[in-house]
Amino acid sequence: MVQIDKQESTETIKESVSYLENKGFENIKADIEGYDTPKSYKKKGSDISITPDIVAERAGIRHYFEISLKSEKPNLLKSKWRFLDVLTRMRNERFRIITRRGHYKFTNEMLEDLNLEKNLIKL
Repeated sequence: MVQIDKQESTETIKESVSYLENKGFENIKADIEGYDTPKSYKKKGSDISITPDIVAERAGIRHYFEISLKSEKPNLLKSKWRFLDVLTRMRNERFRIITRRGHYKFTNEMLEDLNLEKNLIKL
């Protein structure tokens, strides 16, 4: 999610982290208090930085997770998802999207706009 929406959704990130722990993920880094912050990527020539919501490992493969909630800035969210998708494909890693009830339609429309085919993790 975009930094603007981050304050409202810390509870969703906590639920997602506990879900991932139950699924066997290790070395979990999340963009909330109490966890290490994942590595940020800065865009050259601007102040924009991209930080994945959750990064975890399972079976030696790094997974990037994004929380998809309705956003005021869908264009920023699209560019963040596109960047993370390209980054993970280059490095042979995984990129997944976590969403919850009430946000499925928004998430599917965003994925259609980006021509991404992802299996959503529905909490």
